[in-house]
Amino acid sequence: MKNDLKELTIQNVLIIGYVWVEPNSSAAGSRMMQLIEQFLKYNYRITFASPAQKSEKATSLNSLGIDEVSIELNNASFDDFITELQPEIVMFDRFMMEEQFGWRVAENCPNAIRILDTEDLHFLRKTRHQQLKKGEEFTTEALLKSDDAKREIAAILRCDMSLIISTYEMDLLKSVFKVDEKILYYLPFLLDKIDEHQQEKWKSFDERANFVFIGNFFHKPNVDAVLTLKTEIWSEIREQLPKAEVHIYGAYANQQINQLHNKKEGFIIKGFAEDAKEVVRNARVVLAPLRFGAGIKGKLTEAMICGTPSVTTEIGAEGMCDRFPWNGFVENDFSDFALISAELYRNKNLWKSHQLTGAEIINEIYDKEKLGVLFINQIKEIQENLEQHRTQNFLGNLLQHQTLQSTKYMSKWIEAKNSIQ
Repeated sequence: MKNDLKELTIQNVLIIGYVWVEPNSSAAGSRMMQLIEQFLKYNYRITFASPAQKSEKATSLNSLGIDEVSIELNNASFDDFITELQPEIVMFDRFMMEEQFGWRVAENCPNAIRILDTEDLHFLRKTRHQQLKKGEEFTTEALLKSDDAKREIAAILRCDMSLIISTYEMDLLKSVFKVDEKILYYLPFLLDKIDEHQQEKWKSFDERANFVFIGNFFHKPNVDAVLTLKTEIWSEIREQLPKAEVHIYGAYANQQINQLHNKKEGFIIKGFAEDAKEVVRNARVVLAPLRFGAGIKGKLTEAMICGTPSVTTEIGAEGMCDRFPWNGFVENDFSDFALISAELYRNKNLWKSHQLTGAEIINEIYDKEKLGVLFINQIKEIQENLEQHRTQNFLGNLLQHQTLQSTKYMSKWIEAKNSIQ
C-alpha cells in the first residue's frame, strides 16, 4: 500500500470506550489518545461514548472538540443515539464493548465499518496469569481451552478490522487461532521520532539517580511485578548498592502496594505521578520484572523516549523491539535480574551504550507519521470494499448472525427486567 493519504471526506467516528480516557494513568489511556489524535489530524468528527463512571483523572475530550456522551448497558436508548448519529466508523475499546454494543451497531448502522481496538489480547494476559497462579507452564493448549480466548476472538471475527498492538500477538492469532490476516491490522504505539536535538536534552548518567517502576495498579501484572521486585529482587540489588532507592509510581495503588513502603530499605511508594515522563527522565534505570501480561508495555517505551535504560523480562519485551537490541537487558532469572540491574546502574559506559538503542527502536518501529497514514488508508480501503470484505469473512458473518440473536435477546431480557424494577 502506498504511503500517501487517500483523499478524505469528513466522516463521523464513534468510539465506545470501556473507560473514559486517562492518558496519565495507563498505557491503555495513552494508546487511546494516540488513536484519537490520528482521527483529529485527518479531520474526522469524533464522539466518545462510555458506560463507565468518569474519574477525576479522566482527560477533557470536550477541550479537543470531541463530544462526550454517557451511554447505558442493556438499554434501547443507545439505539436511538446511534441511529441519530449515523457514524461511518465505530471503534470499540476492548472486546467487552463489542460484545455489549456490537449487535446494536450492526443492526442500526449496518454500513458503518466496525473496528476493534484490542489494546492487548486480554485472553493472553489472563491465561498467563492463571497458569502462573497454578504453578503451571504457559502453553498453547491452555490458550486453546480458554473461554476468554473464545470470547475475544469471536469479537475479532465479528469486526471488519481489529487493531493488534504487537508482532507476537499478530503471529499468535494467525498461527495458533488461524484468524484471517485480512481482518487483522498491526498497529503499535504511535510515537514521535526521537531526533538528535531531543537526545541532547536527555539528562546525563551523573544527573540521574534511583531506580523506578511505574504502572497503573488496576492492572494486575503491575501489582505482581512490584511484589516480585520487593520479595525476589530488591534485597539483592541493595546488597550491591546499599544506598540505592527504587521509587514506585502509579495510579490507584492499593493497600497491598502501599504497605510495601520502607524508607530504611530504600523501597519508596510514591503513588500517582502527575508527569510520568518527568519521573522517568530523572531516573537512572527502569525496572519491570513482569511475570505475565500482553501487548506493548507503555512504561518501557516511555523509558526509551526518556533515554532511560531498562531491565525487564521476556514477557516485558515481547513483541516490542523486532530485530533491534534492547535498551538495557532482558532477564527472566531474578537473581541475575538483580545483578545486571545493579551493574547497569553503576557502570557509566555500559549505561551509555544501552541508552541510545531505545531511540533506534522508537524511530524504526513506532513512527506515528508513517504508521498514521497507513492506518487511515487501511480504513478507507476497507470502506471502499466493505461488502466484499465482509463476504470473504464468512466466520465473522456466521458469528454476527448467531451472536446478534443470542446477545440481542439476552440484552432485551435484562432491559425488560430493569424496567419492571
